[in-house]
Amino acid sequence: MDRIDQLKAFLDEDPDDPFTRFALAQEYLKDDRVRKAVEVFEGLVETDPDYVGTYYHLGKLYERLDRTQDAIETYAAGIDVARSQGEQKDLSELQDAKMAAEGIGFE
Repeated sequence: MDRIDQLKAFLDEDPDDPFTRFALAQEYLKDDRVRKAVEVFEGLVETDPDYVGTYYHLGKLYERLDRTQDAIETYAAGIDVARSQGEQKDLSELQDAKMAAEGIGFE
């Protein structure tokens, strides 16, 4: 059984586990199944908006797909979540990613 099949089996047991869903999206990316990865990440943001790690990875995926505005909006939403949770490391990473996507550099 490959990693994707294992994660799907875990989801059959607990379909609401955000960590397993996040891991599944990452495995789809590794397998170059980008459309499936987007689908899982977007679903995770919708059903588990407090799972802050999703925003960075979904934003990066949008950038990879030349969906810059979607990336910026995703980072902004993640910034709000990270700020409300007091997650300083995630907040900093999301702010940096958003500025980079907006073309704001450090000089």
